[in-house]
Amino acid sequence: MFKFLKEKLKNWAEKISKHEEKEIKEEPRKIIVKEAPKDEKKESFFERIKGKISRVKISEKEFEVYSEELEMLLIENNVALAVAQKIINELKEKVVGKEFLRKEIESEIKDNLKEIIENILVEPFSIIDKIREKMSDQAKEPYVILFCGINGTGKTTTIAKIADHLKRNGITCVLAASDTFRAASIEQIKKHGEKLGIKVISHDYGADPAAVAFDAIKYAKRNFINCVLIDTAGRMHTAKNLIREIEKIARVCKPDLKIFVGESITGNDIIEQVKSFDWAISIDGIVLTKADIDEKGGTALSVGYVLKKPILFLGVGQEMNAIIPFNKENFIKKLGL
Repeated sequence: MFKFLKEKLKNWAEKISKHEEKEIKEEPRKIIVKEAPKDEKKESFFERIKGKISRVKISEKEFEVYSEELEMLLIENNVALAVAQKIINELKEKVVGKEFLRKEIESEIKDNLKEIIENILVEPFSIIDKIREKMSDQAKEPYVILFCGINGTGKTTTIAKIADHLKRNGITCVLAASDTFRAASIEQIKKHGEKLGIKVISHDYGADPAAVAFDAIKYAKRNFINCVLIDTAGRMHTAKNLIREIEKIARVCKPDLKIFVGESITGNDIIEQVKSFDWAISIDGIVLTKADIDEKGGTALSVGYVLKKPILFLGVGQEMNAIIPFNKENFIKKLGL
């Protein structure tokens, strides 16, 4: 992820350091006689020379030159322009005009950049903890999760992976086949249910998706099942009639959690998608699929910044166990910071 970021920061630090050396060499020699205050300790000649050589101050002009390269690097790695500009502006506030030890310029810039990115990404919560919390209140109400997203993002497979993840952690599930629009969608989720040994509630194609989800919730209540996972038809964020349909599902089922599933390789296109779904049903979290083939990582940053909601899982393959909880620290390490 963020290919060449580490090398770029190193080169940037070296250029700033060399530029400062050049300025020192070209500075005209002046002899200034100044009487030191009586209460102030005098620095020796060598201490003053050492201080001049070992410390560097990054000027605004220098920052502007090298920050253009950094901004382009961020954009090339699928970071939305608004997010890239936020990162650059915050980095500028942290480093311009500040003095650093010459040998520590690179580490100081990296540490500041790391802190900025950490603040952009919202700390994820544990779905398992949320479900267990509701299980412990003895309300006998299942925890309901609604999944949404556009066509072809691997939403149904992601639901099966999360169901398997919950099952391995001792949480019982039922799946609602509320995608009654796409051909073979019901067969697909039923096939996953059979492999996992998890019940799937379904109606015929063309049935009301909200009714399917409602029946799945009733089934969970009757059978003391912990969690209901609702699959929905993939829909473009511009399709207003389909967006209204998912609003109805959310209104009828009152889910505890609404998750947007998107592709990490989509880049900036995902921004408008997730904003539309968030406006319609107020998204609580995000799952990014195909993270195993995404070498850039900027999509996670962009979505985290725009939506101000956590990324909960990353899909990293086709197998049922190929899904991992999102970890901010591990993500930032992969960026080379």
